[in-house]
Amino acid sequence: MRVIIVGAGSLGIHLTRNMIAQGKEVILIEKDESIAKELAETLDCTVINAEGTRPDILEKADINSADAVVACTTNDQNNILIGLIARDAKVEKVILKLEDRQFMDIASKLGFYYMINPSSISSRYISDVLRGINTIELSNLVRYDVRFMGVMATDKIIDMKLSDISLPEDSAFIGVYRKGEFILAEKDPKLYEKDELILVTKADMIKSVNEALGRNLET
Repeated sequence: MRVIIVGAGSLGIHLTRNMIAQGKEVILIEKDESIAKELAETLDCTVINAEGTRPDILEKADINSADAVVACTTNDQNNILIGLIARDAKVEKVILKLEDRQFMDIASKLGFYYMINPSSISSRYISDVLRGINTIELSNLVRYDVRFMGVMATDKIIDMKLSDISLPEDSAFIGVYRKGEFILAEKDPKLYEKDELILVTKADMIKSVNEALGRNLET
């Protein structure tokens, strides 16, 4: 697997090391010259010192043969731009790190499905700790071939109720996030634009789940 990672912040470096440890071919792009130089000397991967939003730089990284691109710079707009270039290059998996919720909404409208918001995840966990709540991290729940998914409502399912959606076997809705509120699936809510569906499935059912929800990941 060939992965291009743009941005050598803490997330980018941690991910790069993990991918290298898994035997993946990694190309890391970082615009800061001193950081790029240091990483080139310490990491067993290709490090390119350049601006990752430039199409010619991504072409230099041979983006057309990449299996995945992870845009994790400190700038949300840049990450979306990198994602658009990667999608135009027909990269199978494009993952964006986005800090601002409004840019997550924009990215969703643009058709991006893989988005992470580290600050939001961290702040919720810290808040729970301060309240004396011992929450279980999702990573500790994911075992074997079980997968949890967060999916933005598509045009296909807007105005439908959860019970109207036929999921593949071994799959089930957990609930819906809507404007800061979580609605349990058993309440069978009607779906609206910007709703985020949370569900559980098995790894080999993910493609079928996406199809049932009207998500075409090949576009």
